[in-house]
Amino acid sequence: MRILVVEDEKKVAHFIQQGLEEEHYTVDVALNGEEGEAMAGMGNYDLLILDVMLPKKNGIDITRALRQRKMPVPILMLTAKATTDDKVEGLDSGADDYLTKPFAFAELLARVRSLLRRGATEKTTMLLLGDLELDTVSHRARRGGKPIDLTMKEYALLEFLLRNKDRVLSRTIISEHIWEYNFDTGTNLIDVYVNHLRSKIDAGFDRKLIHTVRGVGYVMKEE
Repeated sequence: MRILVVEDEKKVAHFIQQGLEEEHYTVDVALNGEEGEAMAGMGNYDLLILDVMLPKKNGIDITRALRQRKMPVPILMLTAKATTDDKVEGLDSGADDYLTKPFAFAELLARVRSLLRRGATEKTTMLLLGDLELDTVSHRARRGGKPIDLTMKEYALLEFLLRNKDRVLSRTIISEHIWEYNFDTGTNLIDVYVNHLRSKIDAGFDRKLIHTVRGVGYVMKEE
């Protein structure tokens, strides 16, 4: 799952990003409203965490603009304002949930999980391919009943490949969904991580699930 955090307080943004990445989410950060709206407009996110008070464009206006463009991505709005009228304005603009600062990270995480479940109308929490299974709620992977220990990036890569099984994914597409927003596609980091994942997913099994399409990228499928 990929999340965009739009928050101008760098310490708060880093706190949220670090906490979510520790929970195996892929997280991008924007520090002002215009940058956040531009990144959100790309449509590659499963959830937006959006501060109300932002430089250049506030969270209310961003939410309205995204909803006018018929973008259904769930939005969790953050604000230091705690009055009922402020909450009503945020929800009426198109936000799905509202969290008042300061907040406990455990509550933020619970709301993130709830919104991702609610927004997953075309997604399932259990991804399957042959004898491989990935639970996107517990972030646990198993193949042939055997648990697979994954790093944060390996988990994110496996989830993305499984959600797009039988589809050839270029390195550029993978980098846009798994790595930082300004990731250098000229490096071989993606190939390195795919090889790491192969050693955990395919090693010891006759049927290989991760395949290279020479000159294009990778595809996850049953042979």
